Amino acid sequence: MHRLNDLPLIVILMGIGAAAMMIPAAYGLVVDDHATSRAFFYSSVFFSVIVLMVALATHNIRVRRQGRSHLISILSCFAVLPLMLAVPMAEAMQDTRFINAYFEMLSSLTTTGVSLFPSERLPDTVHLWRGLVGWMGGFLMWVVAIGILSPMTLGGFEISSSSEIGQGARQVVNVADPPSRLRRYGARLFPVYAGLTLILWFALFVAGDRPLVALVHAMSTLSTSGISPVGGTQNAASGHTGEVLIFLFFLFALSRLMFLSDQRPKGWRSLATDPELRLGLFLCLSLALLLFLRHWLVSFEDVSLTLRQGLLGLWGAVFTIMSFLTTTGFESISWEATRTWSGFGAPGVLLLGLAVIGGGVATTAGGVKLLRCYALGQHSVREMQKLLHPSSIGSPGRLGRQFRRQGAAAAWVFFMLFAISIALVMVALSVFGGLNFEETMILTVAALSNTGPLVQTAGAWPVDLTMLNDAARGILCAAMILGRLEALAIIALLNPEFWRS
Repeated sequence: MHRLNDLPLIVILMGIGAAAMMIPAAYGLVVDDHATSRAFFYSSVFFSVIVLMVALATHNIRVRRQGRSHLISILSCFAVLPLMLAVPMAEAMQDTRFINAYFEMLSSLTTTGVSLFPSERLPDTVHLWRGLVGWMGGFLMWVVAIGILSPMTLGGFEISSSSEIGQGARQVVNVADPPSRLRRYGARLFPVYAGLTLILWFALFVAGDRPLVALVHAMSTLSTSGISPVGGTQNAASGHTGEVLIFLFFLFALSRLMFLSDQRPKGWRSLATDPELRLGLFLCLSLALLLFLRHWLVSFEDVSLTLRQGLLGLWGAVFTIMSFLTTTGFESISWEATRTWSGFGAPGVLLLGLAVIGGGVATTAGGVKLLRCYALGQHSVREMQKLLHPSSIGSPGRLGRQFRRQGAAAAWVFFMLFAISIALVMVALSVFGGLNFEETMILTVAALSNTGPLVQTAGAWPVDLTMLNDAARGILCAAMILGRLEALAIIALLNPEFWRS
């Protein structure tokens, strides 16, 4: 075990990926999909041998114990590891190019979930592999956020930290070396992550879904990847019962307090005062209620709709809003009823905005994050109070002052970087992809917020990804990595102070 911990992180992740290929290989054997099963089995054996050889060659190499080395490893993991994960998929689907398989695996690993293929084209074994890769990518971000980004004051932790952005790297070694932190939090969080997935899998199966559909939807919900073998939860057999079950597990993407007991000083009562959970629920319920009341404000002359249709529309709004706020992207079976009841003809703007806001810090969700939005909101309230009472003193409390001052400044910096990233990616897609403004906006927000289903639901018509050239797909791949790691983490790697011992 000691020698295993001394290996480079990318080698350990490659070994986990190679071992995971045995799961779809076994499933393909059970369902008599022998050709696909052989593709995964041979790939698993081949890469296991490669990983073993690399491990033997690198076991005496001294791995740097700074957080930056593991941050570089995570960046290289998202860029290089999909090359290995894409091999069995490319072998199983002989009628596609390798770059398409790479795009699929990168999309799954970053929990974006956007796909180049319609769901009916892929065999169930490949659907299982996509869901499994997305599930592993979500767990990886859970562990990395707490084990690496937290002591480095990155990934949203800079909002409540007194350290400068990225300057916590020097204190990482004093707290615990990154491998120890990753090992400790990985062993601690995996039973929680796997247990929640199994519970939701069983619940969806009892609700009426096929075992494979229930498993993939359970993994997609916990990882917020939005991957589905049937084109979304609106096509699942569990119906509204399954949506209620999935909705409950969306809460784990709103706040890290849902799964980290040491972050709850008052036990479960801490959830009542958690700013991320409160803000997420407020946005979900208030926006859904506005869509419900819009029926009488805008389309009240339509008397053909019943109150039951209105209640179904209300539930469709609650589920879909929460789904896109957590960057999962599942669409409710009643979403069309929501649009009909409210008379809201342009839901894409709402869904794009929710995906940009995103979920909680140190969760599997992407986006700007609720904690940053909360800090900006607190700062705005305080500035308005000062306009009325210039000599007033803000409410006491170190954390409150941190949110209003340094936290708000850090949140504004990230928000500006996110906006600049959107502009640059849109320009790149327009120049190299030849896309119009609406398509570039949808693809850019979907990639940077890691909310792939936006491609199908945000526009008047689904964006046809098969028409994208290789340059546009490469830009989207870079945007997905940027959105998953966040711009602050990548910029920190370019900071000279970051590299000084």
